[in-house]
Amino acid sequence: MARRDPDMPIHDPRRLILLGRVVGAFGVRGEVKVESWTEPRRQIFRYQPWTLRDPRGRERELLGARGREAGKHLVAVLPGIEDRDAAEALRGTEILVPRSALPPPRPGEYYWVDLEGLAVRTVEGVPLGTVSHLFSTGANDVIVVRDDERERMIPFVQPQYVTAVDFDAGTITVDWDPDF
Repeated sequence: MARRDPDMPIHDPRRLILLGRVVGAFGVRGEVKVESWTEPRRQIFRYQPWTLRDPRGRERELLGARGREAGKHLVAVLPGIEDRDAAEALRGTEILVPRSALPPPRPGEYYWVDLEGLAVRTVEGVPLGTVSHLFSTGANDVIVVRDDERERMIPFVQPQYVTAVDFDAGTITVDWDPDF
């Protein structure tokens, strides 16, 4: 997943958010298979323009991507991609969109990328580290908190374990045993 630049404000409209990637070519007409991390996955086509970042880190902007569902992937038509070779050359390319293209999260919901880099403290004020990343177990999401010495995995379950998220203070407060 994309990592948050700690020097850029969380809601800076210039920030790019990783929403998916090209996983290969589809057919011979230049269509590509896309893995989308939006919910629902077709939503990725609503957030444009896309910034395509290839595996070497080169970026280019693309507007007008469209697509359809096909099994476990989406199949996308990208302007300027006309044949299988051009589509295959995009394998591994990340799809990012500006923060301003995303709707604000509903109350009590968060974009994972906004939580990355926040300081985590217990309800008693004991610092546990910062959020490295998140992942889903199916039952619930988990925040991975790292400091210089260890890594903790804390279920992102509100209010049982996560009692507060304060973007202004840059903190998440958790009801968690620091020794666990």
